[in-house]
Amino acid sequence: MEPTPEQSPHHAYPDHWEADVVLRDGGTARVRPITTDDAERLVSFYEQVSDESKYYRFFAPYPRLSARDVHRFTHHDYVDRVGLAVTVGGEFIATVRYDRIDDRGRPASAPADEAEVAFLVQDAHQGRGVASALLEHIAAVARERGIRRFAAEVLPANNKMIKVFRDAGFTQQRSFEDGSVHLTLDLEPTAESLAVQRAREQRAEARSVQRLLAPGSVAVIGVGRAPGGVGRTVLRNLLGSGFTGRTYAVNTSFADDLGTVEGVPAHRSVGGIGEQVDLAVVAVPADRVPEVVADCGEHGVQGIVVLSAGYAERGAEGRERQRELVRQARSYGMRIIGPNAFGIINTSESVRLNASLAPESPKAGRIGLFTQSGAIGIALLSGLHRRGAGLSAFISAGNRADVSGNDFLQYWYEDQGTDVALLYLESLGNPRKFTRLARRTAAVKPVVVVKGARHSGTNPPGHAVPVSRIPDATVSALMRQAGVIRVDTVTEMVDVGLLLAGQPLPDGPRVAILGNSESLGLLTYDACLAEGLRPRPPRDLTTEASPRDFRRALAEALADRTCDAVIVTAIPWVGENGEALTGEGEVLAAALREAATTGPAKPVAVVHVEMGGLAQALAAATSTANQPGPAARPGPHPAAAAPQARTSSPAASAATPPDRSGAGAATDTTHSADSVDTTDGADATDGTRPSAGRIPAYPAAERAVRALAEVVKYAQWRRHAAAPGKVPEFLDETIDEHATAGLIETLLGPDPDPRGRPLTHDEARELLAGYGVPVRPALPAPDPEAAVAAAAELGYPVALKTTAPHLRHRADLGGVRLDLVNENALRRAYDELTELLGTPAELRPVVQAMVPRGVDTVVRASIDAAAGAVLSFGLAGAPSELLGDTAHRLVPATDRDVAELIRSIRAAPVLFGWRGAAPADTAALEELLLRVSRLVDDHPEVVSVALEPVVVATQGLTVLGATVRLAPPPARSDLGPRRLPSY
Repeated sequence: MEPTPEQSPHHAYPDHWEADVVLRDGGTARVRPITTDDAERLVSFYEQVSDESKYYRFFAPYPRLSARDVHRFTHHDYVDRVGLAVTVGGEFIATVRYDRIDDRGRPASAPADEAEVAFLVQDAHQGRGVASALLEHIAAVARERGIRRFAAEVLPANNKMIKVFRDAGFTQQRSFEDGSVHLTLDLEPTAESLAVQRAREQRAEARSVQRLLAPGSVAVIGVGRAPGGVGRTVLRNLLGSGFTGRTYAVNTSFADDLGTVEGVPAHRSVGGIGEQVDLAVVAVPADRVPEVVADCGEHGVQGIVVLSAGYAERGAEGRERQRELVRQARSYGMRIIGPNAFGIINTSESVRLNASLAPESPKAGRIGLFTQSGAIGIALLSGLHRRGAGLSAFISAGNRADVSGNDFLQYWYEDQGTDVALLYLESLGNPRKFTRLARRTAAVKPVVVVKGARHSGTNPPGHAVPVSRIPDATVSALMRQAGVIRVDTVTEMVDVGLLLAGQPLPDGPRVAILGNSESLGLLTYDACLAEGLRPRPPRDLTTEASPRDFRRALAEALADRTCDAVIVTAIPWVGENGEALTGEGEVLAAALREAATTGPAKPVAVVHVEMGGLAQALAAATSTANQPGPAARPGPHPAAAAPQARTSSPAASAATPPDRSGAGAATDTTHSADSVDTTDGADATDGTRPSAGRIPAYPAAERAVRALAEVVKYAQWRRHAAAPGKVPEFLDETIDEHATAGLIETLLGPDPDPRGRPLTHDEARELLAGYGVPVRPALPAPDPEAAVAAAAELGYPVALKTTAPHLRHRADLGGVRLDLVNENALRRAYDELTELLGTPAELRPVVQAMVPRGVDTVVRASIDAAAGAVLSFGLAGAPSELLGDTAHRLVPATDRDVAELIRSIRAAPVLFGWRGAAPADTAALEELLLRVSRLVDDHPEVVSVALEPVVVATQGLTVLGATVRLAPPPARSDLGPRRLPSY
């Protein structure tokens, strides 16, 4: 919408207030400011509101709006008077308005910081969460305009509106005056309001995905009249999967008298079907898609899967076509998978949906798979099928212009039909949100990610999302902080997924190795050491070992309290004539199954070499009683359960979210893995496997060990997630947040440069001091006399350092002279520097007092446009700059985060007494990291901080150098009101 000439030229139309939102039932709607062009829409909207709702709004019978009312409700200055509307199909379904008031309730302007607010929601759309979404958006608008409180008068009988205010999570006061409830809301976001907002976001987005995966009816649009073609293929796949709902074929070219195609009703349009259609699969040329979307939207279709190509992957023109597709679909309340998608599959017995180009539906299982690439999706489906794995759902989203991996994380978080989430991602549209959702999901079930396009620095064709500038190693570190299992290849993703889907989480890194080949056992042992596991010496059963010997050895290993996981290695038996006995594979599979069924719940993996019979037996195993373990509501401690209570599924070894109603949450599917089925249908209460999964098999020791190592790290993260870190309270006593905010405002000035500005040394020292980070003074020494005067002020011994950019922190180039104990030594060092490296004007020398010896480290924090604030740590010099040995965590960091941060670099032993040295004061270092994290979290204007070097001594530390950059704060999409991304 654009402003009209009647509106104030001083307050242009705020188009950044426009937003698409997902409502409680999974449909979408548009929130936007009301303009003078909306008079007819407002009148039409009001006519459709019941008399009761009108009475609640105006406290009196109010059958129609007068011309004066219409003018007042459509003319706003977007500062003191603001109106927002929620639209579907271009028509109003709800409105909200605020008017700034003074302390007597009269119209006012700034600096008055209170406003009266009122809502009106069309009766047909009440109960969809419209008012709650509007409150989030109007509150954000009010805060932007300097309003800090809302006042509202509500009739006592208007329980729905009272509940909207009460449940919002804002600090509020209520009183009863003159027959109405007077509510005052403090608009400053609170931990509770943010939690409420995110819980509503999760429910809404999960529901929007469920509507796509569990439709009651599907129309395939673009079904050819003759066999062949994309539309006809999808229709056949849909029918072949046994879809439980109604199916329709649609093509505008169908003859009027054509009754059916492939045995399903044939129609020329969605409107011609005459019945509710929940999902439309679109397989028509891109230039015809808009008319198809309009047909779907006007007849109540809830979601569409667009298989058509010709969008953002085709360049600028295609990107604009893709944006218009999303705008059009959302205007009707629909969500989109695609365009350029491969399709979606839901194997739930109550749905059996294959709305994809995959000729066969995968077996039912408990793995959820999301991919942004159709080709990768095909490969993954084939690989999982070949290894006997089953899926709960499959989604290949193509350009993922709307529905993304974040939406499916919202859905899988509470889907009790999914135990493991696998995602192949080529871009992250909202990394902050992804890490937040992944952390929450990973606390109850594993999330495994392969990130494509890691090193290109650009997004793949068709992915119009912000490009993150942070290195891939940083992205990987941040994912691991969130509990994501980050692997490098799709093969590794399948390997890890199979182990997670069929086996319990290990209690630790101790691994027992047993098998009939000493050499293969040693290879496995070496691989375990290389991956950071703690293997026991391999147990060689000799080549004469029988399946019974394997069964006995595996049972003993599982019962051994000194091991947490078992790897079984197997090579073929050799007969008397020297030929391999391949038929023993099935017998060995049965023996392993027996041992695993009766043994304690520990993960087991099999490494086999050229044992086709064993591999086939493992992959062919099926389950008839594969239910998840007992589930409960997610609580504050989503950790892996104790060993004696674990089930075979990682998701079942922690509290899991409640099941949702609807077909998408079926739990009667089967686990699938490249494995022996060890399910016996009985629950166990003695620490054995209550419904054990299958033992995954791998053709190489390295693959099995790498998968196990990832699972061990994830299990450790899960255990830590049960007791999340915190920020120590003592920081509050030594931090002056208010004074620092005032200093930042002064330093930026009234009209700050959008590019920001670096602070001088003294400015940086003053700002950091407000957060308890003292920086040693460095006095300028433009000539020898100034250097001597500086040393006299600081006291000997001193250091003389250059600060020229090309020499900064480069002691190896001779730009630093230490332990200068008197004036003569200082003058001599000054002469040497200027003689060897350049003039004082070029070198910019400074003098600093010497500090206790210690380990030189570097602490940094910076703002990435896509990922948000990142805290980094490493050893100064070559380890971090040359070898890239730097660790990263998202801000805000907790005490647990910073403790892990300093221990996660490869050079960490230097801090802990390496080669007999005295350990450094890591407690002081952790406190410094917490203070820097708090600074950039409290003040987003601090876009970068670099403390280098930070000398960590045996007692205490010293910050010798600091650079700080300020800039106008970037937008925080993760803290604002709910909105769908628009690219």
